[in-house]
Amino acid sequence: VSLLRDEFVKLYDELEKLKSPILFCHNDLLLGNVIYTEENQKVTFIDYEYAERNHQAFDIGNHFSEFPGIGSDLENAINYSKYPSREFQLQWLKVYLQEFRGSSHVTDNDIEILFKQVNKFALASHFLWTCWALIQAEHSTINFDFVA
Repeated sequence: VSLLRDEFVKLYDELEKLKSPILFCHNDLLLGNVIYTEENQKVTFIDYEYAERNHQAFDIGNHFSEFPGIGSDLENAINYSKYPSREFQLQWLKVYLQEFRGSSHVTDNDIEILFKQVNKFALASHFLWTCWALIQAEHSTINFDFVA
């Protein structure tokens, strides 16, 4: 436990320096929680039980971290080649910032700053879900290998 605490403190200190804004975040933006209806050209978010104020870069970093998938069986196996490339992330972040700011004027520097924040906060996402899995492994009544 003390090792986890020490690692958390180090990570927290580094992330604090990034000054990522605190917003209302979903905090569990795996692709299954983002529903696109082509007919209406509408995106809907579902599964809000972890929604709370958090750093903007955490929510996006967590979203990107979910791309490889979850699961241990062959059908749902994790595939790290699905992690979004730098180019994909930069394009995604540009559109995100345009929508977030309500303006098409977003500089390359704005995108690069958010890219760096997001990829550092992705570490916090991994840390959170690792702790979550350890807790689930100890206390959950669901028949699932949370540690695998």
